[in-house]
Amino acid sequence: MGSHDKSDMVAEIKNGETSSRDTSSSHAQGDKGGFVPHNQNLDQAYWYVHESSNTVEATPDELRRLRRKVDWWIVPIMFACYTMQFIDKVSLNYAAVMGLNQELKLKANEFTNAATWFFIAFLIAEIPNAIILQRVPVAKWLGANVVLWGIATACTAAAHNYATLLTARIFLGIFEAAIAPCLILISSQWYTKSEAAPRFSIWYAGLGLGQIIGGIVSYAFQQVKHPAFSGWKIMFIVLGLVTVIIGFVTFFFLPDTPMKARFLSENEKVMLLKHVSVNQTGIRNKNYKLSQAVEVLTDVQLWLMVLLTILISISSGVITTYSATLIRNFGYKPPKAALLNMPSGLVSIASTLVVGYGIRHTSNRWAWIAGCCIPGMLGGGLMSFATGTKAGQLAGIYLVNTITATLIVIYQWTGSNIAGQTKRVISVALISGSFSVGNIIGPQTFQAKDAPKFIPAKITVLATQAAAALIAVVLFLYYVWANKRKGAAPAIVEDVGMDGQEEHLWDDKTDKQNPTFRYVY
Repeated sequence: MGSHDKSDMVAEIKNGETSSRDTSSSHAQGDKGGFVPHNQNLDQAYWYVHESSNTVEATPDELRRLRRKVDWWIVPIMFACYTMQFIDKVSLNYAAVMGLNQELKLKANEFTNAATWFFIAFLIAEIPNAIILQRVPVAKWLGANVVLWGIATACTAAAHNYATLLTARIFLGIFEAAIAPCLILISSQWYTKSEAAPRFSIWYAGLGLGQIIGGIVSYAFQQVKHPAFSGWKIMFIVLGLVTVIIGFVTFFFLPDTPMKARFLSENEKVMLLKHVSVNQTGIRNKNYKLSQAVEVLTDVQLWLMVLLTILISISSGVITTYSATLIRNFGYKPPKAALLNMPSGLVSIASTLVVGYGIRHTSNRWAWIAGCCIPGMLGGGLMSFATGTKAGQLAGIYLVNTITATLIVIYQWTGSNIAGQTKRVISVALISGSFSVGNIIGPQTFQAKDAPKFIPAKITVLATQAAAALIAVVLFLYYVWANKRKGAAPAIVEDVGMDGQEEHLWDDKTDKQNPTFRYVY
């Protein structure tokens, strides 16, 4: 993927070091001899590394130990957040087979509308997220929103008609909107682009675990028989309380940046920052740039990813919202329908981890997306046309869950290929918003008049997967072309040592503005 001669790399790095030393002399000296950051274009990580007395390069063994330390502290918290985000979001799906529709006397498409309004609120909330995330500490914003959506989940138990259910779902959508942008930005701070892929996959596998736990939770609470307090109400309260606890853990223990990581020594922080400087995507810069916001509007790669995300999310919206309902309509009783939905989680976990570790070792993100769409198309075909057999229909639902792995590739692609802090925050919010657009469209393909087979919705799954595979190939061709246009300038590659003090590695330039930036595909 556009590798360069190592001697060119070393020469470039030396030139960068010289440039950095020359320009740094122009900065004013602080009271304690440190440099005062006059240049707001430079990332906060640059000043942290620049003022450090640590000039020793980390050995491969030290980096492995450091990665393991970060993995055990950062990834489990993100995994727990994403698991509860998914369970809380689809708990409405499980509540439907537990009698919520009958108890709240929902009519015609009101259940579909309640599911849809969650994502409308989710989409609208991405607008303030795109502004706030450059101004406030990312992990603190995430933790606060996790606590708030936990409260919204618990409050769903108080719903007694369509209006109150809709209100609870809207607030849940507003607060859950922070999850994807925050996790993309946080994950990209701690790892190089290739290292990030499996870590993204691990926390995203919380979706699959959520499917499994959701089935167990639904089955368990269906055994609760109380005339005054239904099982689905107790389920919402328990899930909400668990989420609130995880939110407080996130708020107090997940660092906002590597520079604020209390579990790392000063030397370890500097080693990590030097190591990830090769990404050229920065860590933290509060300086808002209107030019970067405008560039979002004209960036072809971003709009292709938006389209890809919408296509993928239409199918995921169908499956996550209606899978338990579809299985029940095959003729299974509600408790068994909840349990039969659990293998979907195993498929999601397996496909997500295989794709993440595959990208780490082979790259080819576009091919992994297209590859996951193939079983998704097969699943859509079985759901649409194998209507005479329960086994074929179940197999179709399980196969469609392979598409869950494609979304995390898009998230990681966004984190790797978008540079410039203002552009990055807007872009991750835009991709997250695109996810909600797909999920708005998906449930709307389930119309009451099509019950119980919902054939139009199943055909939609098949068609959107085929289109998504095509867009992934188009993105690949675009990135090859974009890298060739930058070919005259030598690239920065991961296997060349960095001292982390080169200004051009931390300059707040976009991927288009930076001549040494290369897109990964």
